[in-house]
Amino acid sequence: MLSIHQRPFAPADRSQPGHWEGDLILGKNQRSAIGTLVERQTRLIRLMHLPARDANSLRIAIAATLGDLPSNLIRSITWDQGIEMARHTDITADLGVPVYFCDSRSPWQRGSNENANGLLRQYFPKGTSLSTHTPDHLRAVEYEINNRPRHTLEDRSPAKLFTALLSSPDHQLLRR
Repeated sequence: MLSIHQRPFAPADRSQPGHWEGDLILGKNQRSAIGTLVERQTRLIRLMHLPARDANSLRIAIAATLGDLPSNLIRSITWDQGIEMARHTDITADLGVPVYFCDSRSPWQRGSNENANGLLRQYFPKGTSLSTHTPDHLRAVEYEINNRPRHTLEDRSPAKLFTALLSSPDHQLLRR
């Protein structure tokens, strides 16, 4: 298990794309969940429909969600120490990227993801079942949030920045 302290970049460093933070948002009685991934540089959010709240379902969802990206846009994943990441070595094998783990009870170490989860609670309120949301509905929410301009991105949207990265030969568009 790799500690967040072993990441080769500082927490505030967003100069290189492809570093993702992940988590689950939990539904009523913690029986249902939606997986969330946030790309640190662009703040692009990807949502994962989870048929079950278990390590294998999450592993499959992460591979399906990030597996289509070019290797320079999937460099690492940072997660908390939840049981849902028990298959982290398989995720590393599937995607060829390291998975780093935050310290216990330290959600601020995945600040981009915690902020994204706050935005997502506008669509998925606490105390409600998340199992009723279809993959198509998750894509619609993802689209809406990713196309919202953000002050922190100089009023650009995560979708616009990420699309530019996908079409850019140097993949470093946000460097100043």
